[in-house]
Formats: sequence, structure tokens, C-alpha cells
Amino acid sequence: MEMNWIYLILADKRFLWILFIVNLFGTIYGYIWYEGQLKVTPDIFLIFVPDSPTATLFFVFVLIAFLFNRNFSLMEALAIVTLFKYGVWAVVMNIWTLAATGDLPWTGYMLMASHSAMAIQGLLYAPFYRFKIRHLVIAGIWTLHNDVIDYVFMQYPKYGALYMYVKEIGYFTFWLSIASLAIAYFWGIKSKRIYALSPQNNS
Repeated sequence: MEMNWIYLILADKRFLWILFIVNLFGTIYGYIWYEGQLKVTPDIFLIFVPDSPTATLFFVFVLIAFLFNRNFSLMEALAIVTLFKYGVWAVVMNIWTLAATGDLPWTGYMLMASHSAMAIQGLLYAPFYRFKIRHLVIAGIWTLHNDVIDYVFMQYPKYGALYMYVKEIGYFTFWLSIASLAIAYFWGIKSKRIYALSPQNNS
């Protein structure tokens, strides 16, 4: 299938390498960002706390597969759902912090920019994904289970200024998960153009 210029750029190996490096270092930085919270998190919950870097880690695996002209379907489903969910979530939390306190440090604006990019990149690569309903079901179980860990066992990412709104944040996060799964279904399965990351498209 003939690609337009945007998807030719997305499929270019040079661009994929750049995106891989950016996401790899962003993932490492993200886990470092959570270091303080992880130190006080019970071991059983550790995997569920650093939501955003885990989302970008899923995408790192997707990009590795793309670089070898392959598809890692389960990682693709996990990536599109979690990149969109936690990308939007972080932007909303920082806007909410600004509204609640009247102030937002420069790191908040940096987080809004980086997490907006997270959400966008996950959607941009949807025409290249090859995941099926079964992969999306697994991604849904992971995502909704993570919400239970976050807001029933109270392991959610901490935004100090918003602690009094935790119930509202939990409610919002649940419906954001549902919206993310619906978007993944629409863009990843139901209505998309299917492109292949083949050598001739990666010159």
C-alpha cells in the first residue's frame, strides 16, 4: 500500500533509531524519577508504580521489532493503550495542579510536553500495528488491574498538591483507561490503513 509522506518518515529506519534512543533514555529517566516512591513501595507493587516509563518501555520493544521489520503485537497493544492513557493523565494532573495551587514548576511544563509526545507517538504508529482483539484484551486486563493497584491499594503516582482529590483522580483514571482501550480498538483494529515496515520503506 502506498504511503503518504508522514508515514514514509515514520517508517524510515533513521527516524526509528532516533525515536528508539529518545524513548530508551526517556524510560530510564522515568524510572529514576520514580526512585523516591519506589523506595517506599512494597515489593509486590513495584512493577505497577512507574506507569509512564513502563508505557514507554512497551514502545521501546515495539520499536526494536520495527527496526528488524517485525511486529510485536502484544507490546503494540500495551503501548498504544498505556502511552495514550498516561500521556493524557500526566497532562491533566499538571493542569489540575496549576489550577489548584496557582503555580507549576518548570518540571511540570516539561512533563506536559513529554507526555503529550508520548500519547501522540503511540497513535501515529497505529497504521503499522498488527495486534488483534486478544492482545487488546490482555492490555485491558493489565491497564484496569493497574488502576485497582493504584486506587484500591493506593500505589498511584504521587502528586502532593492533589492528595485530597484522590477519589476524583481514581474515577477519572478509570474512565481514561476505558477511553484509551476504545481508542486503541478504533485506531489499531477497526478503522486503519495497514502499512508494512519493509526494507523498501526504510531507505
